[in-house]
This record gives sequence, C-alpha cells and structure tokens, in this order.
Amino acid sequence: MSTAASLDRRARRRRQTIDEILDAALRLMEAEGVAALSLSAVAREVGMQPPSLYQYFASKMAIYDALFRRGAEQVLAVRREAARTADTDDLLELDLICLTAVSRWAMANPVYSQLLFWRTVPGFEPTPEAFAPALEVMQELRDHLRATVDAGLLHPDAATEDGVALYTSITAGVLSQQLANEPEATFEQGRYTRLLPVVLEMFHQRYAPPRG
Repeated sequence: MSTAASLDRRARRRRQTIDEILDAALRLMEAEGVAALSLSAVAREVGMQPPSLYQYFASKMAIYDALFRRGAEQVLAVRREAARTADTDDLLELDLICLTAVSRWAMANPVYSQLLFWRTVPGFEPTPEAFAPALEVMQELRDHLRATVDAGLLHPDAATEDGVALYTSITAGVLSQQLANEPEATFEQGRYTRLLPVVLEMFHQRYAPPRG
C-alpha cells in the first residue's frame, strides 16, 4: 500500500508539473505568438532548468501536440455539453446552439484556436492520439447532419463530405475573420460572429430538403 501510494503521489506530481508547463506555454504563446514558442522560455516561466523540461516533453513539438490534444478535448466537451443542455428538439436550432457554443469557446481561447484550426506552426502535425478528439468532433457533426437529413430537414447532400466541407469552411471563415479583425470583441459584439446565424441559415437553405 505504501509503495502504491508513493507511486500515485509521484504520478499526481508529474501530472501537475505537466499541466503547469502547458499553462506556461499557453501564456507565452498568447504574449509572443503561437509559432514563437521557446523551450528555454517555458523552462524559465515554470522555474526549472531547460534540461529538466526534457523529462516531461522531448521537444517543442511535443508541447504543441499536448496543447492540441487538450484544446480538441475542450472543443469536444463544449459541443457535447451544449447538446446535452439544449432545451429544444429542433435539430436545426440545435445546430446553431452547438455551433455558437464552440464559437464562443474559440473566441475565448484564441491560442488554442490558432493551433487547432489554422496551420500557424510550420512543421507541426498532431499525433494520432492528439488528433483523436478532433476526429470525434467531426464525427459528431457528421452524425448530426445525417440525423437532420433523416428527419427530412436537409437535403441528403448536406451529410456528404462536400456538405461537411462547406459547413466547416463557412463557419470557420466567420471565426477567422473575427479573430483577425476584431480579436478583442466579445462574441455578441463581433462584427463577424453576429453573422453566424445568417451563415448557418445560408447552409440550411443551400441544402433545403426536396419538396414533397
């Protein structure tokens, strides 16, 4: 029991240190730019020598990878919570609720957004493990579009790969414009984010169900 408890405490301390390193990296990326991350700067931020940092992350890309996974897990959790707590049975309305929740998260977390949605770090490619939650997000979007088609609310083409590509292109485009032009605005105040319901309605109209 004593050995097991000791190992458990050691694991908790390691997890805590890893979280502190990731939080420090996030702060530095916010201040200096996502692609400007430096391992030595991260080490200074958490009060350790650079060689000690390698006990937790083998490279700068490993830090990016861990942050990508953390961000993708947050997006997945936000989308699921929005769907779980939505007070509607209307699948089109639910679409806007989930999209709004994820968009709010993206605006509140611009560093994660750059890492997840735009290729701001040359040479970075998330590992399959880090990318897995992002794939879950996309699968849940596909499942939702398919359910909306099955309910007769959208044309079957909305649930195709082209439909999903159009959906993500126009919605991500709104966020990209907002973060590029008015990064300090709130979701409600944003010149572009205010258009999100309009953009989504355009998608729904593009894939209106067949008449009859």
